[in-house]
Amino acid sequence: MKVKIVSILILSFLVAFKGRPQSAKVNTMPAPTELMCDLLSADRFYSINGYLTNIPEINTTNKNIQSVLIFNKQPAFSWELNAQAKDQKQSAYQLLVSDNLKQLDQDIGNVWNSGKITATTSTGILFKGIALKPNTIYYWKVKAWNNLNEASPFSSPVSFITASELADYKNPSYPLQITEQQPVSLKKVNHVYQIDFGKDAFSQLKLQLFSKTGKDTVMVRLGEMLDANGNVNRKPPGKIRYAQYALVLEKGTHTYKLNIHKDAYNTRPVAIKMPDYIGEVLPFRYVEIEGYTHSLTGNALTRLFVHYKFDDESSSFHSSDSTLNAVWDLCKYSIKATSFLGIYVDGDRERIPYEADAYINQLSHYAVDKEFTMARNSHEYLITNPTWPTEWNLQSVLMAWNDYLYTGDTRSIAYYYKDLQAKTLIGLIDSTGLISTLTGKVTADFKTSIHLKNDNLKDIVDWPRNTETDGFVFTKYNAVVNAFHYRALVAMQQIATALEKTADAQMYQKASQRVKVAFYKLFFDANRQIFVDGIGTDHASLHTNAFALALGLVDAKHRPGVMAHIKSRGMACSVYGSQFLLDGIYDAGDGDYGLSLLTSKSDRSWFNMIRAGSTITMEAWDNKFKPNQDWNHAWGAAPANIISRRLMGIEPTSPGWDSFVIKPQIGALAYAAIAVPTIKGSIKASYRQSENVFEATVSIPGNTSARVYLSLKQGKKYEVMLNGNSIKTRKVNKVAVIEGLEAGNHALKIIYK
Repeated sequence: MKVKIVSILILSFLVAFKGRPQSAKVNTMPAPTELMCDLLSADRFYSINGYLTNIPEINTTNKNIQSVLIFNKQPAFSWELNAQAKDQKQSAYQLLVSDNLKQLDQDIGNVWNSGKITATTSTGILFKGIALKPNTIYYWKVKAWNNLNEASPFSSPVSFITASELADYKNPSYPLQITEQQPVSLKKVNHVYQIDFGKDAFSQLKLQLFSKTGKDTVMVRLGEMLDANGNVNRKPPGKIRYAQYALVLEKGTHTYKLNIHKDAYNTRPVAIKMPDYIGEVLPFRYVEIEGYTHSLTGNALTRLFVHYKFDDESSSFHSSDSTLNAVWDLCKYSIKATSFLGIYVDGDRERIPYEADAYINQLSHYAVDKEFTMARNSHEYLITNPTWPTEWNLQSVLMAWNDYLYTGDTRSIAYYYKDLQAKTLIGLIDSTGLISTLTGKVTADFKTSIHLKNDNLKDIVDWPRNTETDGFVFTKYNAVVNAFHYRALVAMQQIATALEKTADAQMYQKASQRVKVAFYKLFFDANRQIFVDGIGTDHASLHTNAFALALGLVDAKHRPGVMAHIKSRGMACSVYGSQFLLDGIYDAGDGDYGLSLLTSKSDRSWFNMIRAGSTITMEAWDNKFKPNQDWNHAWGAAPANIISRRLMGIEPTSPGWDSFVIKPQIGALAYAAIAVPTIKGSIKASYRQSENVFEATVSIPGNTSARVYLSLKQGKKYEVMLNGNSIKTRKVNKVAVIEGLEAGNHALKIIYK
């Protein structure tokens, strides 16, 4: 009987198997996700006066509606591949674009059907279909093949809207958003309501108040800072903000919106203005209401926080050090909070873009959100609207390279190529092999070439120039300026290579090497093994040595001497200079010293900003270092990118994150974990260490790969494990190197014996 039952089961299985199509197999290639058009996250995006909304049809006649528009005749498409699909690598793709969603649902791309394109690229794919029409909604989707030639399903369709006029190249942007917020605390003290929104923000205020007679007047005070008695500080130092408004109430219950007064200085013609659909804003955290005799709850007050599109969940960081965690939170929030104009500015005092601010803002923005349009718009604005510091003009080339490195999209560097060539300041090189603004070469034609209109170039080193430069001695030939010049030439070589301008790339490579030779010849003090500030001085500032190290000029054999000098100077630079100081420290492999500066509690630290009461990074370490400073400067947010790029060690090595490095330098931390947003998807890493074990778990997105560098303890035997298996690794300068980790989750371990 048992034999008979088994026979029947086997027969049933064979019949079932025979009935299945022989070619059917499980599709292991997931559909692409997170589609982007011209670096804008799909799908369509509408707002009405700053409030996000869904509109079924395009409406370009309503001026109150702000929509995301594509200006390019040839937009570029990008997508992610599933990170959980192990070793997922794209080998080909097919992209469909249609002006009819029903046709696209039937896999008909009546505007463009790319066909199967053999390519590993999944970022910056240029449109090559029928000419796009203005004021039109288009729909698109994409499928991909993996390295086993398995095809994915098509992605879900998404759409974009073209502008009324199309250009050969023009970067789009999101409209500003309003997020409504309620207070975190409200109390009544001596007949005055005291309200705290928890963090500072560029905002407006709505209040719902009652008047029995219609003859009541209340005083509303807004501020960023409290005084010694816990009240809104009515006379804050510097440019820390305070404002008051007399509000006349109407009879009954009504909602009032304060009409924020304009500041004469930060609304000058040179300043970036708030758009009319938003109106003026003020940075404030605290509110006081005096003269209101009725009960008041938090629901009656709404702060209208104005900011650029920002995904709070796209990045995260946590470690075993609470101070480091607080510094990360401060810097991440600063990037969002200072995005209120849709372009990087210096802060609230001037509301003017500056290259130095934008460079730090760019890197930190990339570290905390998958958003690239604000950085690109800011950088491109500064190319044609430069500021006067010599070094800051050179930083335009560095920002251009970062833009390409993080997006994989060549259009911006191609469009501004000639401008970027001029921004290297190569026209200022003289017989010394160096550049100087004091040799008569800054002619009218030269200034025109870099779009400098009313100012003259002037070396800056750090800001304030007279107090934060560690005694830097300004001479005819400035070491810091030439360090930036060197790095700009290196970046220009990389840009030329990416654009297949081989002759230019070779020229810039030779030019950068000549600068390095001259830099060593004229600035290096061989006896002290450090660099001096200029020709004719023996003064060696922190800045000269830190910038030389960060910008790639210090040979390995000279790093110990340079680092010893840097460490002897401490944090003798501004919050701007700290970006390059920390970059140099981590490049030299001194994670312990880097961590000590990031977590310092001195008066020149990020912790001091928190201790002083600011929730956005300050323009300076403390009011005493810059009496006219403001409390909302993103150039103080360097740790956002330093923690991501240096301490956690996650940084792209090829454009569009096709490859990247994981090089942790966590110092004495027992534990640290991070999520880094990229155009390829989120990279996640966590590290844990004890006396005899270092463990790392990493999640690598699809269509990218990582090289891992793990520092080794000296004098100890060790074993490296990858996903539970012992492996052999290359050892380079006290570091174990693991090559080519592909998509998926991986566990690494070093066991010391």
